[in-house]
Amino acid sequence: MSEEQLVDLRSDTVTRPSEGMYQAMREAPVGDDVYGEDETVNRLEVAAAALLGKQAGLFLSSATQANLAAMLVHNARGEEILLGDCYHIFVSEAGGVSALGGIVMHPLATDDNGGLACEQVLAAIKEDDPHHPITRTLALENTVSGRVQNPAQHRALADAVRAQGLVVHLDGARIMNAAVALDIDACEVAQPFDSVMMCLSKGLGAPVGAVLCGSSEFIRRARRQRKQLGGGMRQSGVLAACGLYALENNVERLAEDHENARQLAAGLGEIDGLPVRQATNMVFIEPEAKDLEPLRQHMLEHRIEIGRQSPRIRLVTHLDIDAAGIDRAINAFHSYFR
Repeated sequence: MSEEQLVDLRSDTVTRPSEGMYQAMREAPVGDDVYGEDETVNRLEVAAAALLGKQAGLFLSSATQANLAAMLVHNARGEEILLGDCYHIFVSEAGGVSALGGIVMHPLATDDNGGLACEQVLAAIKEDDPHHPITRTLALENTVSGRVQNPAQHRALADAVRAQGLVVHLDGARIMNAAVALDIDACEVAQPFDSVMMCLSKGLGAPVGAVLCGSSEFIRRARRQRKQLGGGMRQSGVLAACGLYALENNVERLAEDHENARQLAAGLGEIDGLPVRQATNMVFIEPEAKDLEPLRQHMLEHRIEIGRQSPRIRLVTHLDIDAAGIDRAINAFHSYFR
């Protein structure tokens, strides 16, 4: 990575397609996906479903749209989702399930690793009483702000709530990061869930898109929800080709992002008085309030871009940042705090 290039640590959503991915786009056979005639979309949906151990898949424009479609299938208006208080569906999707679906969200306090306990979840399920919404769905997440969730705990949660008549959804935006970190197949991470969403445009490096997977009947109903949400795309094989390329070429290399994040955290950990936490491809730092804006400006002067969160800043490694970029970032942070 040359000195002139920007090292963008804001998110793994900022990746650019590689030349191989552009070539896949150029060569993709396409058709009208709303009619089910786009060969490349169909191949992506089959591949994603097989990867996650589900019957069928559905290509959508974004992870947010995929989560929303899943919640609209699983829940009627006035019904309730249980989920973590820091989970993306609750805090970062503009309240879409409530605004567009009339669905109640009941956030539960997560533990230090972003997880939920069986007793806590079971206690939150409402009695069959006209004063209460019907608790219909448990929505979990993996990873949670980079933190890998234990598949055994997810299985225990799923078994416990399914016995109470609930369905279970996984926001697996970074499920492949979890699988790589755990050194297990993604289908093991996805196994306990009735539906799973996998994002393609984060660490996997595609420019757009997510795949929602589940039973054939669930996907049939989700396809209708996608249409109602304005997500029916036409010759979208040019985008699906990026997702196929990502699944074939960019999964195992996620380990490089995790190692780069470890190196970044180690380097920043040498700075006195700067709290640092790292998990998978994410590093969190918490500078003093007086340093937030001056630090961002200093980093930009060194062609390093960091997030605007406060008080904890998230730094995310991805395929457009190599070891040299990590060294540049560490040196720039050190030069500021000196």
